[in-house]
Amino acid sequence: MIYLGRVAKGVKCSVRGCDKDAIRSLARDKVSAAGLKVDGTRRSYLCRLHYKEYKKSTKKDKMLEKWRFKG
Repeated sequence: MIYLGRVAKGVKCSVRGCDKDAIRSLARDKVSAAGLKVDGTRRSYLCRLHYKEYKKSTKKDKMLEKWRFKG
């Protein structure tokens, strides 16, 4: 089996104080804008719990963007 990417290789969550395995990789700017305290360079790796927090905090913004470009 060929593993591509850091998530598949078992990188840890980038949120300060969390040491769980990551399931998603996102841009650090988007994650920090959502209110999560992350360490790292360009990419942030999130575990299941923190990815759920990220989705909850960006849900309203995504909905507004969708409505804005609907017409």
